[in-house]
Amino acid sequence: MSKPLAEATPAPVLKARPDADETLSLILSRLDDMKAEETITIDLRGKSSITDYMIVTSGRANRHVGAIAENVAKGLKESGIAAPHIEGLPNCDWVLIDSGDVIVHVFRPEVREFYNLEKMWTSDKPAAKAR
Repeated sequence: MSKPLAEATPAPVLKARPDADETLSLILSRLDDMKAEETITIDLRGKSSITDYMIVTSGRANRHVGAIAENVAKGLKESGIAAPHIEGLPNCDWVLIDSGDVIVHVFRPEVREFYNLEKMWTSDKPAAKAR
């Protein structure tokens, strides 16, 4: 016997995907919580078709880089970004998290210095420090 319509189980409510600024705020908060170091936000709106913001940050060691990346990924999933693309977790020298609107690079300090992504993306003006 089926339940009367009034007693039917409600359909799950889907969260709306956050916009770029909400995603940026969420990620910066997670990075701050995890004590990420030297966090820089690069505004790419109007400069790149791949993303609106790029964040470059550092962890003190491989384990710290991995913990930061996992915490950010967890926050993204909880906010409605179901499947952020993540690369580099097995080694944790450089972990990339692509949420679509915001791309996050989490480096060990010496790897960050070697690749120097900030310079490549901010050649026309200094990068803005986050918080």
